[in-house]
Amino acid sequence: MDKTKKRNYFYGYVIAAACFCIQAIGVGTFVSYGVFFNPLISEFGWSRAAISGASSAAFFLMGLLGIFVGRLNDRMGPRKMMTVTGFFFGLGYLLMSRIDAIWQLYLFYGVVTGIGLSSIDVIALSTTARWFVRKRGFMTGIVKVGTGAGQLTIPLVAVMLITSYGWRTSYIIIGAAGLVLLVSIAQLLRRDPSLMGLLPDCEKERSGDKPALPSGGLSLRETLRTRQFWTICTVNLAIVFCLMIIMVHIVPYAQDMRFSAARAAGVLSTIGGVSMAGRFITGIAIDRIGSKRVMIVCFILLIAGLLWLQLVNEQWMLYLFAVVYGIAHGGFFTAISPIVAEFFGISAHGVLFGTVAFSGTVGGAIGPVLAGYIFDITAGYGLAFWLCVLISALGLVLTLSLKPIKV
Repeated sequence: MDKTKKRNYFYGYVIAAACFCIQAIGVGTFVSYGVFFNPLISEFGWSRAAISGASSAAFFLMGLLGIFVGRLNDRMGPRKMMTVTGFFFGLGYLLMSRIDAIWQLYLFYGVVTGIGLSSIDVIALSTTARWFVRKRGFMTGIVKVGTGAGQLTIPLVAVMLITSYGWRTSYIIIGAAGLVLLVSIAQLLRRDPSLMGLLPDCEKERSGDKPALPSGGLSLRETLRTRQFWTICTVNLAIVFCLMIIMVHIVPYAQDMRFSAARAAGVLSTIGGVSMAGRFITGIAIDRIGSKRVMIVCFILLIAGLLWLQLVNEQWMLYLFAVVYGIAHGGFFTAISPIVAEFFGISAHGVLFGTVAFSGTVGGAIGPVLAGYIFDITAGYGLAFWLCVLISALGLVLTLSLKPIKV
């Protein structure tokens, strides 16, 4: 009996659970930044563009360093990298409790927390891609459900902490918990199944029904010469440009509509909750119809949601937007790692995905600041949301243009 259990046990599921938790803690905490907008404005009188800038700086640095984290993950493995970046993640939030000037906001959140965020996506998704091939889409979907779980719970926890203890103490609690949890989880990570004498998907022997490209793949140099790679980078830039505008500004937008702080945070949590279903469903769909088709569907949903957002003037309408947008949001972030593996294989997946993720963070860094600037000069988000519609349409056209690589 014990031998049977041992044969049926696959460490890849431990990897998936660890990556699920990394996503929940890292992304859930990051998107709760919008909950701290009004406390920071009340305390210091800073503009929304200035406060958004710190989030954008962290997001940009996360993507830039993600390229190097991905490269080091390909060579050294995820355990060491996650331990170091997890420490910086928690430290950044602990230091946020001490800010008294705008430069400290940018240093503590934009730089220190940005270093900590650099591994959250790259390590979790690249490691998952190495441990699973046939089930890659499904297991990536499960891991990305962790993101939705974090988005669902952590903003609400942050609101309760701020209400009970104030924003400074809330940052201490969140920072200490994040540091301890991420460093502890890092000790469970392993680069790929071969290091433990295993094969992906708990296979006993390699099957011959998969093409050669996904199991090996193009080198970094070969991939950089393809049009498909730079198209995917541009698509991800367009995606994250739009998504980060929504995630950073939806709470202050809801409060402008006279929602209470709890109800405004509830919109963010609704997005997180619905995105969990979106991630799970798209994970299954990726294994059946491919990542490209999944991304096309997500673009259609995103554009429809953004058009609906122009009409919102009541609470139920905003929550309906959160539902439609949440499905698209979860689908995009689930599909981006598998689409890199589908087109280019996994031999250099860490650095390739890190580069694609960086292109997204460029868009994600520009978007919220630009939306904050538009709000500051127009006293509204209407123009910013129309810009998102235009950028989403461009992303859809580029995705439709993607063709398989001829090997």
